[in-house]
Amino acid sequence: MKRTLKYAILGLIHKEEMSGYDITSQFKKEIGQFWSAKHSQIYPELKRLTEEELIEYRTSITGAKLEKKLYCITPKGTRELTEWLLSPKDLPETEKDEFMLMLYFSAAISKEENKRLFEDQIAKRKEKLEYLYESKTALRLLDENLQSPGSEQFGHYLVLSRAINREESYITWLEETLPLFD
Repeated sequence: MKRTLKYAILGLIHKEEMSGYDITSQFKKEIGQFWSAKHSQIYPELKRLTEEELIEYRTSITGAKLEKKLYCITPKGTRELTEWLLSPKDLPETEKDEFMLMLYFSAAISKEENKRLFEDQIAKRKEKLEYLYESKTALRLLDENLQSPGSEQFGHYLVLSRAINREESYITWLEETLPLFD
């Protein structure tokens, strides 16, 4: 079985030295737009990557006594990341979408209850879209220099642009479908 989390962590650490906490934070922020991992998954994977000599760490003292491990990628880890990046990928399996699963079985609830589900989903998706727009502005990803291949932020720009497109499309579909419940 492919360990995609392995490559996500290698990619993050390739960008910069990070602690386990920093990596977990990235999964809640930027990477969370397209991939998720829990704290309970990340730390065992860091241990495994260290054992495989794909990453290494140094201990840093913060404050009076707090020790934290700062991970960096090894040359072996960089080779493994590069091989993964250059390998052909199959189409992903269908993305899990609990709302769509609910809709599939929506005949079990009333028309009014279905309408409320749609209205709630529209509100939540609009909130998420606003967050994505704010992220794009805050990260200066509107700057044309960051929108070109080779820029350190180019990948982030592409992912954020796709997330915005996905949410806009989902909202459009929800709003076009909502009148069916009137």
